[in-house]
Amino acid sequence: MKRKRLRIGSQLRNLLLKPRDKKQLGDLLKSAFEKNMIDAEALMMIEGVLNVSDMQARDIMRPRSQIDAIDISKKPEEFIPFVIETAHTRFPVFEDGINNIIGILLAKDLLKFTSDHEFEIRDILRPPIFIPESKRLNVLLKEFRTQRNHIAIVVDEHGGVAGMVTIEDVLEQIVGDIEDEFDYDETEGNIIEENPRQFRVKATTEISDFNRFFATSYEDVEFSTIGGLVTQKFGYLPENEEKISFDGFDITIIRSDSRQIHSIQINIPDPKKSMELK
Repeated sequence: MKRKRLRIGSQLRNLLLKPRDKKQLGDLLKSAFEKNMIDAEALMMIEGVLNVSDMQARDIMRPRSQIDAIDISKKPEEFIPFVIETAHTRFPVFEDGINNIIGILLAKDLLKFTSDHEFEIRDILRPPIFIPESKRLNVLLKEFRTQRNHIAIVVDEHGGVAGMVTIEDVLEQIVGDIEDEFDYDETEGNIIEENPRQFRVKATTEISDFNRFFATSYEDVEFSTIGGLVTQKFGYLPENEEKISFDGFDITIIRSDSRQIHSIQINIPDPKKSMELK
């Protein structure tokens, strides 16, 4: 009888330890974090892996209007300044409109242009990869790895270009924001003055620090960062280049992803010019 009770007890413990769905698994992971069995970063990455399997390309893609693409009809000397300015490593190349992407140009391949002014851009394009909006991110990540691709063009049900996804976009859903050429230098502050009426601000800037800098008096009860405040003002998670104005600030989203805002630009209108316009 005692052995039978031991077996039943063991079975009950195993049942309790084996989560029956993702919610229970999530609760188990949070419990492990609270008991210091895993750290916050590990918890975030595990949750990211679980979330990726439920997400589709449409959830994280950069919309067509925000794709930095190159028109094949332009000469290298015409689009190279654009390549330098945007500082990406890969560019979709289109012909007769963005819906006809014919290849991917690697910025490093343009080095050939410096020694051979007669070379043909078409000859150095890499074949584009097209995926449907419904493509699951875990499957896409596997294809990125096996096929050694870094960028995929997302198409809608009619075959038109809907957006673009990079391998970095997918990895950021697991490990969080990956710094790139557009991120701030660690030595820079959270609030960078570009001119007397224009500022770049990290979304992680504490409300208290923002209040001190701009002489505002926002409460930090509902949210503790300026990113949380701006998201609340929008009423949803905004995309890159979206704009909003409130309390005398003109705000543009510099960088955001499917999880959060990363940086914003703040412009403070000149009251003298406003009076002149009136």
